[in-house]
Amino acid sequence: MKRNTIFKSVLMAAMVGNSILSHAQINKDTEKGWTDLFDGKTLNGWKSVGGKAPYSIEGDAIVGRMTKGTPNSFLITEKEYGDFILELDVKLEGSQTNSGIQTRSHLDPKANDGRGRVYGRQVEIDPSSRAWTGGIYDEARRGWIYPLDLNENAKKAYKAEEYNHIRIEAIGDELRTWINDVPVSYVVDTIDRTGFIGLQVHSIPSELDGKKVYFKNVKIKTSDLKSKGFPKEVYIVNLKPNEVTDAEKKKGVKLLFDGKTNNGWRSIHGNKFPDRGWEIKDGQLTVLKSDGGESTNGGDIVTKDKYAVFDLSFEFKLSPGANSGVKYFVTLKEKSKGSAIGLEYQVLDDDLHPDAKLGRDGNRTLASLYDLITSNRDGRARRPIGEWNRGRVVVTADNKVEHYLNGIKMLSYERGSKEFKDLVAISKYKDWDNFGEAKEGFILLQDHGDKVSFRSIKINTPN
Repeated sequence: MKRNTIFKSVLMAAMVGNSILSHAQINKDTEKGWTDLFDGKTLNGWKSVGGKAPYSIEGDAIVGRMTKGTPNSFLITEKEYGDFILELDVKLEGSQTNSGIQTRSHLDPKANDGRGRVYGRQVEIDPSSRAWTGGIYDEARRGWIYPLDLNENAKKAYKAEEYNHIRIEAIGDELRTWINDVPVSYVVDTIDRTGFIGLQVHSIPSELDGKKVYFKNVKIKTSDLKSKGFPKEVYIVNLKPNEVTDAEKKKGVKLLFDGKTNNGWRSIHGNKFPDRGWEIKDGQLTVLKSDGGESTNGGDIVTKDKYAVFDLSFEFKLSPGANSGVKYFVTLKEKSKGSAIGLEYQVLDDDLHPDAKLGRDGNRTLASLYDLITSNRDGRARRPIGEWNRGRVVVTADNKVEHYLNGIKMLSYERGSKEFKDLVAISKYKDWDNFGEAKEGFILLQDHGDKVSFRSIKINTPN
């Protein structure tokens, strides 16, 4: 009995030992190709720039301490990186501030009294009720690129006051993020193919002085990169003009404007594209300036196809004081004078065009449902006149409609609902029977006599 017991004990120990070795080998193989950016003891390979918030080491983490009276602070890598997969764990104290991870970023060395100002794409860490953790913000440059209004399901991924695991893939022109293994953001961009990685401590109000941000398990992989893949339902922000990526094609996205021709478009007055008033040049479809009147020059143009359920996106650039619109569910049955009748995503210079002050409660301002529903007044959504803005209109099978501006949700409503009908009844559309309730319609770009350019006009319809 004793010999059998000893034999069994030895055998069990060997099995356990082999199991441990096996797991160790698996872990070693899993980590193959990764490099630690933080050695757990020193800040070698990093430097502090921007504001004066201090960075130190506590236990196994890099800790940044929020400091009143100083601008955004960053601990950045001394080395620059091109394509990479970065993983790390981050924890924030409190819920009234935020942090972020800079990717392929750069430094303006003259700003902030010689401490420099960081600019570039940042993966947001946002513990506030807004919950945009994992979204993409272009620090000190273009502002929000991927707010989480574009991926509502991902807002629940972040865990307050706990370590959150972040995965960032920067491969070619594509930037993808995960928070606690939840897919969050997907951006296609052409700028910044290389740059440093940075850990942010945000500027704060005085009452947050002393709060901390923790970063640990910071590791990077720069070769043999394999993406985890992204679910088809996650929206892709593609900043390459007039291009549909392979991932977008798999989702069913198609260009409505190819950047070169007027294929797929015609005048509201006939089957041909207007002979005047519109210009296709440098990848832009531009309505030219005339007298500021509705459809008095080249006239409105519409798609040759009709659409019922769709996800429409487009970029537009306004000239100073300009007015235009993107209309949907246009039937052309009304035979109206001037612009054709339809639900309208308002495209307008709110500061200089008088239409912004007409209507009710601002319901003729940029991204509003024209003369019916006022858009979100969030100033972060609006880009300066002369810069490109990204519009989006989503229509579902149950007649729910959403307007977005630069990724931020501006309004939502339900076509045909009592609330919708009540709004129509007190609008300029009150005399049109069943206004906005057609089962399908054309997409329209409006000629309002002002110069406005469009590009990257895309649509996704259910199979």
